Amino acid sequence: MIGMADPTDLMVIDDLQRILKKPVLPAFVQEDELLSILDNVYRRQEQMASIAGELAGELQSSDFDINAIVSSSDTSEAPVVRLLQSLFEDAVQVKASDVHIEPEESQLRIRLRVDGELQEQIMKEKRVASALVSRLKIMSGLDISEKRLPQDGRFNIRVRNRNIDVRLSTMPVQFGESVVMRLLDQSGGILSMASLGMKDQIRKRFEYLITRPHGLILVTGPTGSGKTTTLYAALTQLNQAEKKIITAEDPIEYRLPRINQVQVNTAVDLTFANALRSMLRQAPNVVMLGEIRDYETASIAINASLTGHLVFSTLHTNDAPSAVTRLTDIGVKPFLIASATRCLMAQRLVRKICPKCETPTEPEKSELLALGLDPDNIKDPNFLAGKGCDKCNGTGHKGRFGLFEVFVVDDESRKMIVNKVTTTDLRRRAREVGMRTLREDGARKAVAGMTTANEVLRVTVGDEN
Repeated sequence: MIGMADPTDLMVIDDLQRILKKPVLPAFVQEDELLSILDNVYRRQEQMASIAGELAGELQSSDFDINAIVSSSDTSEAPVVRLLQSLFEDAVQVKASDVHIEPEESQLRIRLRVDGELQEQIMKEKRVASALVSRLKIMSGLDISEKRLPQDGRFNIRVRNRNIDVRLSTMPVQFGESVVMRLLDQSGGILSMASLGMKDQIRKRFEYLITRPHGLILVTGPTGSGKTTTLYAALTQLNQAEKKIITAEDPIEYRLPRINQVQVNTAVDLTFANALRSMLRQAPNVVMLGEIRDYETASIAINASLTGHLVFSTLHTNDAPSAVTRLTDIGVKPFLIASATRCLMAQRLVRKICPKCETPTEPEKSELLALGLDPDNIKDPNFLAGKGCDKCNGTGHKGRFGLFEVFVVDDESRKMIVNKVTTTDLRRRAREVGMRTLREDGARKAVAGMTTANEVLRVTVGDEN
């Protein structure tokens, strides 16, 4: 049986019967489904390798001019352009968040970050790297002659009918320049609060806090942990005609109607702090800062929250209580932190189990103990794992969701902050007022079959660590 988008095409059926030397029974398959399957099964590694070989052939010419190759006005058929196009198409197809181009002594390593994990392809044509980097610099408006210093840029492309905003960073390394590109899909929809992965109890508590008229709400975690996505979901829920909402971001990842979004630009001294000062003169009800990086930004944000504004921002810390220590380290007075802060939330992203190849499993006893679970006393376990299939590219995982810990700052916690207690004492108080740690939240989701025990252990630490 052969799946066909047009099973009435007799010529194709005749050709197939001649090639296969057996009768063919056609079956109707929708064209979009067929193309999707072909995209999943046949990625563009071979195509990229072929184009890389063609480009390497051009570069081996004794009189080649690399600048002419990468900046030619007739670029539609240039090998370097087609190679980048194939690379971006492959990245968008597998929903990669980052593309890494890493030159080595005898090869070029290209890695895509998919669901938080890197997948790599090796190209033997090492000289291709310089052409790729130069072309990307031209697209970003950077100086292609400067190879000694790091450079940052951005550009926008359209791939597979999607608008992709690319943030590019170059850095000189031993064998050339390493490039990392962050891909932001402007065509993607904004997640709702309900779709972030929060348990109902945590979500309802957080939704109540974001409706308060003023205060500071911080979302913490490392780069790539979904902090901005959570803040966008919160802003979407608050986005009503009677509320004035302004954001300062670097970059603007999604464009939201009715919300005034400011792109930070340090080249013209439009920093987070300067943007926030101007924003407060626009009489907003809600303010969102992409990140608190220094004392000046933190001070203005806290003062704004104390003068009738609801302020959202992110901070790089390992857990929720550590945000207090981080703010103190950059110079904010403890009594101001205590007065302004309403909620500290930490989060991580874990991979979902692929729904197509999920199968019941039994985690190792050591894994369950590490999650704080009693292997002999687990209520209604539903442990699952992915075997690997064409839909998930053999990984057993498809997509990601969040693990969360929410610390609601109460009066007793404020007294402790003013008295400069240790993070350990503050964490203990957070547990007393209902906070569940990231690992505890992950353990519950592993038991429910949303992710695996090993995945939770990969991204979280226990109290003993």
